[in-house]
Amino acid sequence: MGPIRRASPCLHIVLGGTPFEGEWCRDRRRSQFPPRFSWHSCLFWAVADEPAVMSAGDDNRFRPRPGRIRADTPKVGRTRSFLTRVRTVTRQQQAASGGSGRPRGGGPSRKPKEEESIASGRGVRRGRGATFVRARNLSNGWSHRRPGSRRVVVKSRSVRAAGRNGKAAAHLRYIQRDGTARDGERGRLYSGTEDRADGDAFLDRGRDDRHQFRFIVSPEDAGNLADLTGYTRDLMAQVEADLGTKLDWVAVNHHNTGHPHVHVVVNGRDDLGEDLVINGDYLANGIRERASELVTLELGPVTEIEQRRKLFAEIDQDRFTRIDRAMLAEADSRFLDVRHEPDDPRGQADRTLRLRRLGKLGDMGLATEHAPGVWELSERLEPTLREMGERGDIIRTMQKALRAEGAERDPMSFAIHDAAPETPIVGRVIDKHLSDELGEELTLVVDGIDGRTHHVSGIDPVRVAEARVGSIVEIGPPDSAGRPSDRAIASIAEGGVYRSSRHLEQARFEGRVPGGDYDGFVASHVRRLEALRRAGIVERIDADQWRIPEDFATRAAAHDAGRGGRANVRVLSSFDLERQIGADGATWLDRRLVAGAVSDLVPAGFGEQVHEAMEQRRERLIEQGDAVRRPDRRVSYRRNLIATLQDREVARVGAELAGTKSVPFRAVADGETVSGTFNGTALLSSGKFAIVEKSHEFTLVPWRPVIERHLGREVTGIVQGGSVKWRLGRTRGVEI
Repeated sequence: MGPIRRASPCLHIVLGGTPFEGEWCRDRRRSQFPPRFSWHSCLFWAVADEPAVMSAGDDNRFRPRPGRIRADTPKVGRTRSFLTRVRTVTRQQQAASGGSGRPRGGGPSRKPKEEESIASGRGVRRGRGATFVRARNLSNGWSHRRPGSRRVVVKSRSVRAAGRNGKAAAHLRYIQRDGTARDGERGRLYSGTEDRADGDAFLDRGRDDRHQFRFIVSPEDAGNLADLTGYTRDLMAQVEADLGTKLDWVAVNHHNTGHPHVHVVVNGRDDLGEDLVINGDYLANGIRERASELVTLELGPVTEIEQRRKLFAEIDQDRFTRIDRAMLAEADSRFLDVRHEPDDPRGQADRTLRLRRLGKLGDMGLATEHAPGVWELSERLEPTLREMGERGDIIRTMQKALRAEGAERDPMSFAIHDAAPETPIVGRVIDKHLSDELGEELTLVVDGIDGRTHHVSGIDPVRVAEARVGSIVEIGPPDSAGRPSDRAIASIAEGGVYRSSRHLEQARFEGRVPGGDYDGFVASHVRRLEALRRAGIVERIDADQWRIPEDFATRAAAHDAGRGGRANVRVLSSFDLERQIGADGATWLDRRLVAGAVSDLVPAGFGEQVHEAMEQRRERLIEQGDAVRRPDRRVSYRRNLIATLQDREVARVGAELAGTKSVPFRAVADGETVSGTFNGTALLSSGKFAIVEKSHEFTLVPWRPVIERHLGREVTGIVQGGSVKWRLGRTRGVEI
């Protein structure tokens, strides 16, 4: 028999000395500095009728090297083979270098794309949880690789300095808002050991943390879990084991959507008091892996029948589904072949599922059939379906908020604003919630006087702190006056040059910076200039000097408006219509009556309700002598009606507060100077008022945001025409 020649992977093990001589391998590189282990492909020669011949002296060169005795390593268990160790090292090297041993989400029918062979690179070699990521090979993303694993959606976010800037308190307050619990009550905060956790104590522990972690865990079958709280505690215990540290966390269960989910907030320090650094891939994929394992363990693996039922329910949905994702993954240049294959009877069910979904997409103009079983998927398929899914979620949220108020509206009257509205919207707040449940920005659902229901997202929570469901608000385009920081930069600049050192000297001289953080105050202006430099508006000369154009403030305001600035929101009244009708103060309805504003009221929806409320308020004013009906049926109102009603309410509330204080109340007149300690606020139908207290008396004056930072400190101002010219700091006065 002649020699048989074939190419195959060949593993050469060299135990001391030189490799075996002979015709075992033609790889000539082995002759130079032979390694102990050599893994490569080579031509292997085998002669069936001739025994292998070794050179003389090979027996003498053979020196065995004993390994570790198994009894000395009880924790290791079975000794791993060399091949297993090679594969482990290879996988780790691929993860560290951004490679991948297999395509992400790949399968036998999917062609891996070039960009999908690159690892995520989110701190693979850094942070707690990296060991788990490498062991599970999660650096390329996560998918339901195990048959029967149940789906879990996990969203995560890290917020820097959340305890110092108030974002942590705002987020904790909103995830505990009313209507989030199963019974419609306020959400309950709990932890790993407490059923009712102390939110204030949790915030105090994390006040100085560098960052805060936030998670949303939403199992697809959360409604079938016996105890969502117990599931969350088991999950966080497993996360603590993976990270190798105890975590300071609290959570709230939400049942206000179709899918129950959990909000988890974790402070940013480990059990040693150091900054908690979590591997990026563990945040993105590791927590989801653990969450899926736990829900699968409790409910059991997903059966094929159950999986089919879930997929068939997605056929007619107007959103991006798992069927769409699978078809896009298998499509070759957006063409998908779903023709019948006789040799694949098991795939017939998948073919039927996809054909029905393709029919739906074809009706929507997102897929085209060029031949029987050959479809072309539109390049707009994914963004269009995702947008439709988001819009559908918004419409359901608006309908739910309206039903809670006992109202019904035609969805055709819904207005969804992706940015600040171009024309002002006036109406009643019927819902207020987080735009992104991991962030702080708010979304308002407003039942407008124009007969439409508006959905406006990206609202600054500071602007609507006093607004609640039922409050009357006005939402308009961004303020064209520009930012206060831009005006400060323009005032400091001399000869078209801004100097941060001069700004720091002036800030220290005036002493108006809250908390005395003058360096941080000036640094915030420098960061603003850096952002405007990237936009081409200013020029950096050196670390201390910036060249500012003459029209700096105007160009900066235009830049913000072009980037979709935040909507300008005013709370017109914190009281709903029912309370305004019987109030003794100056209400929003009174101001509309005096101005005679009825032309903007649409005789439908909330506009019709406002018209009826104005009629009832008019009759109330007539009854208490603040208005008279003339013979021609027209109504005349008292002179200075708004000021009269406001003074009347302030006097009543001041007398009530005097009963709880050791000093009497005294009303201030227009043009009078008021001074004392700003001790709090009072919310009246006439607006929000500041309580300024002296050693022998206290008074109520109109509140403005500029004095909020001076709570508990001495303030001085002059009452002028229903407002106050405050004199804050050492020299300058701030007029509002």
